[in-house]
This record gives sequence, structure tokens and C-alpha cells, in this order.
Amino acid sequence: MTVETKLALTEQDIRSFSEGKQEPSWMTEIRLKALGELEALPMPTPDKTKITNWNFTEFPVHTVDSSKFTTLAELPEEVKAVVNADEQKNIYIQHNNTPAFLSLSEELKAKGVILTDIYTAVRDHSELVQQYFMTDGVKVTEHKLTALHAALLNGGVFVYVPKNVVIEEPIQVIYLHDDKTASLFNHTLLVADDNSSVTYVENYLSTVEHAEGQANIVAEVIAKDNSKVTFGTVDVLANGFTTYVNRRGVTSRDAVIEWALGMMNDSDTISENTTHLVGDNSEGHVKMVVVGRGNQKQNFTTKVIHWGKHTEGQILKHGVMKDEASSIFNGIGKIEYGATKSNAEQTSRVLMLSEKARGDANPILLIDEDDVTAGHAASVGRVDPLQLYYLMSRGISQHEAERLVIHGFLAPVVNELPIEGVKKQLTEVIERKVR
Repeated sequence: MTVETKLALTEQDIRSFSEGKQEPSWMTEIRLKALGELEALPMPTPDKTKITNWNFTEFPVHTVDSSKFTTLAELPEEVKAVVNADEQKNIYIQHNNTPAFLSLSEELKAKGVILTDIYTAVRDHSELVQQYFMTDGVKVTEHKLTALHAALLNGGVFVYVPKNVVIEEPIQVIYLHDDKTASLFNHTLLVADDNSSVTYVENYLSTVEHAEGQANIVAEVIAKDNSKVTFGTVDVLANGFTTYVNRRGVTSRDAVIEWALGMMNDSDTISENTTHLVGDNSEGHVKMVVVGRGNQKQNFTTKVIHWGKHTEGQILKHGVMKDEASSIFNGIGKIEYGATKSNAEQTSRVLMLSEKARGDANPILLIDEDDVTAGHAASVGRVDPLQLYYLMSRGISQHEAERLVIHGFLAPVVNELPIEGVKKQLTEVIERKVR
């Protein structure tokens, strides 16, 4: 079944935008192909969430021109709170749809590390970007929302870590959204070549209370042989967005991808996180924390798919729902035929803070091979009265006791974020959303 797509932008609009950004012909062709096939493609079908009436295509403007920053001292206070200006040497900031600030240490430049906005990447590193852009990870024509993303891409970042390069300090990317009319069709492409290592953290930060645009976000992580990628994020997007997030990883032999995802959006959200363990002995670990409030509707589908032998996949998701918010947690561990000696484990837990809040945890194991290990656990419930009683018996108020229980419940993911300022930001957002 397809759904009619109402899109104000024409083929000529897309062509003109691409030419205005001086994109190579292959990128223009991807955009136009995606636009041409958009109408015939189906919508994604997230389990137990009906999205046919959600607005994914209507928005005020495609791009917004915003100011740039010459130094980190010029950043808004909300951004300064997540950046350690004295220590953060490797950082990229996008202001709405404008590449606004870039800093990469001379040491990493000398080693061949690339950190740049997506427009510069497709121009200056065309062959390298073309090799990986929506080829191994997310495909352009998977469904309407991936095609829409490819056609309308208006921001993002490219990170390349060459062979044998180990980056000790985290790379930080901040997407600042402070114009309610701005839409975010951002693409993150991170490639870690053989024997390399990198920690990458991105922040989506809305400083307006209400948005009128769309958020269609794709991240692709390619981990080549014996590489390791730690990918952390805190998403704080405003109410009013219809948010689609697709973060996908592909591992080669002996590679590791670790995800630490803080999903703090106030918008209705569809999120897909998939890790393909293609190479033997590779690993994919996902830790996610979610807080929903108001009348938010959210669906989070997390998959680890085992293709290689001796692969290890773990999913840990904790969510808190309050008010009338609802959330679906789908965890899928799939072991393909031939992926012998693999291990798929997952745990999903949802804590509901009010009578009208709803949480649904669905652990799924799909096993096509005999010689493997797999397991799952799931729970949905309210704050444990015994925990509250224990804390209150020691003189702590009920409100403070609930607060401590919630923070303890979410701590397994919060503690995994590698940048102290980002960890503090996530803790503060959680505090604000559950109070």
C-alpha cells in the first residue's frame, strides 16, 4: 500500500538546489532518482504504530540561512553547556541548515582524518563519499522516508578515520535548531577504516518550544576490519516536528559498533536503529534511554542482525513514560543461517509514571541457525513501591524518592555517554522531563 505524497518541491527545485551547492552529478542523480520514485514507494510499517496520518512531507521552507560562529565563545548558552570549549578540539556545529563552525586538530589532519560538512564532503571527497553514501547502510529506495531524505538532504556531516588511526579524544557534532520554520534532513556518514578507532557524539538541540518543520535524520556507520566505533547521541527536538530517525551500522571482520542513544525528543518519533554484523567475530551493542511526556507517540525499533560467525549482539533499552505519552519498544535479534556460534541478547524495560501513560516492550528473536545462543527479557510496569518505601523510610520525600528511582533506572545508558558535558545535558533533560 502506498500513501499519496504531497511535496511542494519540484524536480527543478531539487536540481537547482543541488547545483547551487556545487554537488557532483552522482549526488544530483541520487536526489532526482529518489524524488522520481517517491510516489510509488510504501511508507515504513512500524509495529503497533499507525503513521498513515502523520505528516512527514509538509513544511514551511526547505532550508534556512543562519549565522555562523567564528569562535566557541559566540555559541548560545544552551550549546556552551554541552561543549567543553577548553578541551574540545574536534567539533562541527550546524546552525539550522547552515554549516556554522568547524575545528579539527592539526594532528588529526596530518593523519588524514576528515571531519567536514556533508556539502564539502561530496565536493572535495567525492569518490570516497560516493562509495559509502546510502550503499552499505541505508538504501535510498527502502521506503518513502528514506527516499524523501535522499531527495531533500539539507545538512549533515562526514567523518573518515583512515587505516590504523586511533582517535583518543571524542569527535563532537552539534545540530542547533533555533528557527521554528527549519526542517532537518541531516545525514551523518561515519567511516572507520581498518584497525581504526573513534568515539563520535552528536547532539540535536532545539532551543525553540515548537517546531513547524520536519526532522528526517539518517546516520550510517561503516566499521571496517578490526575497527571500533562508539556512537553516542542526545536528541532533544522540539514538539511540532514529525521525527523520523534511522541510524544504521555495518561491521566487517572483528569490528565493534557501540551505540549509546539518548532519545529525549518532545516530538512524535519513529526511530530505527539497525546493526548488521557482517564480518566474523564482530560485535554490535545498543544502549538506549527514552523519556516520553505529554501526548507523545513514539516507536523505537532496534535490530541487531547476525550474518558472520561468532558475532555478538546486545540490546539494552530503558524508557520512562509520563502523562499520556505512549511508546513501543521493538527489540529484534536475528541470527541468519550460517552465523554459527553467535550470541543475541536483549533487555527492554519501560517505567510508567501515570495511569494514562503507555509502554509496550516487544522482544523478538528470529533464529535461523542451530549452534547459537540467544535470550531476551522485557518488563513494563510502574515505580516499585518497595523501592519508594525503602527510600522514604530514610527520611526522603516521595517526590525525591521517585526522582532517585527514575535516575537509577536510566543510569545504565546515561553513564555510557563519553563526553561529560553531554552526559550532564542528558541528566538535566531527564530531570526536566520527569519532574
